[in-house]
Amino acid sequence: MKAFVTGGGGFLGSAIVRQLVHKGVEVAVFGRNYYPHLEKLDVQQFQGNIGDSDILIRAMQGYDTVFHVAAKAGIWGAKYEFEQTNVVGTRNVLGACFASGVETLVYTSTPSVVFDRSDLRGADETTPYARRFLCYYASSKAVAEQMALAANSEVLKTCAIRPHLIWGPGDPHLIPRLVERGKRRQLKIIGNGSNLVDISYIDNVAESHIMAAENLNSSATAAGNAYFISQGEPVNLWNWINELFARLGIEPVTNKIGFGSAYALGTLLEGIHMWFNLDKEPKMTRFLAEQLAKSHWFSIDNARRDLGYAPRISTSAGLERVTHWLSATQKK
Repeated sequence: MKAFVTGGGGFLGSAIVRQLVHKGVEVAVFGRNYYPHLEKLDVQQFQGNIGDSDILIRAMQGYDTVFHVAAKAGIWGAKYEFEQTNVVGTRNVLGACFASGVETLVYTSTPSVVFDRSDLRGADETTPYARRFLCYYASSKAVAEQMALAANSEVLKTCAIRPHLIWGPGDPHLIPRLVERGKRRQLKIIGNGSNLVDISYIDNVAESHIMAAENLNSSATAAGNAYFISQGEPVNLWNWINELFARLGIEPVTNKIGFGSAYALGTLLEGIHMWFNLDKEPKMTRFLAEQLAKSHWFSIDNARRDLGYAPRISTSAGLERVTHWLSATQKK
């Protein structure tokens, strides 16, 4: 395998690159910037925008496996920006794969493509795509995933990985935001606090991508399929957050707000931000209210069967690693 990783300088992309290098795989990274933290891994780095198909085609020459991780994430922003990166960018990556003779592609997706504002308990990959989306990230990723899976053929074998709430040491998004808001006492339990959600430790997610690529390059039983990835058992979201806070000496989240009130607040704040053309993400949105109040966890039976996936790093072990990382970071 000779691997090409889009978004290889990001949180997940870097984890995939590290594991590939550890396996002795030749790796190239494609991203908007040069990433010093990848220098010591001795990987080839290409700078560019996935909106430029010509650059992608030139960079991909000689590589047989692509991990398409690059994406614009977030719950707020302009529709055009999400579509340019997630939809047009994926179309360009697929085109470059065909033009460059790439044989396999693993696409990084999200369970949000099936989140239709209802509780999801043990849902599997037969769950249909959502009909209504409350954020452009989810809708653009749904379109892009369908494009990636539709491209599956004898020439280019593809599959999609849907990890839920990726976290771990080095996390630049989820954990730091939770900690910051927890310290400021800005978090409230939305709804009755009983909802269960899936979470996914970073190293497990990276390994699932590599397992998918290895499958596509051998038996190819994963070709054309999407796979949910998680820790294998859901957690009570607020208990998990409070366990992390207890380890860090942060007061637990106890204050509550009803789901209806949170949803109404999200509607109001979205309207204000759109009216005044504010770029900053609202503190509450309709999508965030749904995500924080509803259950959404998924079966990983298909990933176990086809990919041989099993979460090697447990949730408790992951929390221990995150605690050490945060403690070391705060001392610097």
